[in-house]
Amino acid sequence: MATAALKKTALNSVSQISSANIPNNRIVTLDEFILRSEKDFDYATGELTGLLRDIGVAAKIINREVNKAGLVNILGMADSGENQSGDTQQKLDVYANERLIECLQNSGECCAIASEENDNIIHVPPVTSKPSHYVVMFDPLDGSSNIDVNMSVGTIFAIYRRKSDPSGPATIDDFLQTGTKQVAAGYVLYGTSTMLVYTTGRGVNGFTLDPSIGEFCLSHRNMRIPENSQTYSVNQGYYSKFDLEMRRYIDNCSDQNYGLRYIGSMVSDVHRILIQGGIFLYPSTRKYPKGKLRLLYECNPLAMLIEQAGGKAMNTQLKRILEVTPHDLHQRCTIAIGSPTMVDELKAFIERYSALPL
Repeated sequence: MATAALKKTALNSVSQISSANIPNNRIVTLDEFILRSEKDFDYATGELTGLLRDIGVAAKIINREVNKAGLVNILGMADSGENQSGDTQQKLDVYANERLIECLQNSGECCAIASEENDNIIHVPPVTSKPSHYVVMFDPLDGSSNIDVNMSVGTIFAIYRRKSDPSGPATIDDFLQTGTKQVAAGYVLYGTSTMLVYTTGRGVNGFTLDPSIGEFCLSHRNMRIPENSQTYSVNQGYYSKFDLEMRRYIDNCSDQNYGLRYIGSMVSDVHRILIQGGIFLYPSTRKYPKGKLRLLYECNPLAMLIEQAGGKAMNTQLKRILEVTPHDLHQRCTIAIGSPTMVDELKAFIERYSALPL
């Protein structure tokens, strides 16, 4: 009975979708949606389609382990200690990283991979004689410290078309591209339900994992972020370490009785904002004067997705995140992302109170 009810709920959700390419009144899986949308890709060779499907498979495997982590002794800190960015590695960080690399290497649809957990790029040998034209970057398990307390975590990914000669190995320049060059980006949220949300530059679509059939099913078609809201997301415990303009903006949020919502996983916080509206902030602090979040693995992919949903994303120097030029594989960045009206409101506070030239 429970399975039937779940399928009925998914069917009713999909029945609200209207699209020339997607039939009504039945469940649409991620694989079917990707294949039907392939004609919209700039380079319809099937490689990008294959990459998105590989990420979907890896997400199912990671979801399984996340949900039983407490039963198989993979909670807590990994033996490896810290990753290249100086963050403490959790056991599930390592597991998720290995599974994503494994799935992407098996298909050979990309020529190289970069992960927040690895120092350097990982070259992928071709599976067939056909060269690969894409590179993939990901944060395998964003917010992984939340696992030990049973809170939501996620995977973030970005796909770029390589710049180097396809007949040779990928280079670091293939990865050091501005966010405007992303051909696809998205995240997987492992929460009360597991969702995969992605964009290929033509809107944002969300898929919820139906555990009864083991498939991601289209549940959120053409997602749009609310224009405005009354919630903000920031680690307010660092208030005294923020710059003046950020403290003034947070004071204003408090004066306006805005609700503070902060989970500590960027995927979880941004997902909530995508659905309900609001603004997510991670400004500079005394410890991280250039910001803490990674430009390539976190800020760029989520900025692309939020912009495609009608939102905005900038750094605290008021530059559009997707136009920031990367110089390092693990470059850090400040970010303000969310409902356009709220991002514009923060921009006005920065322009008014910043002691630095903008």
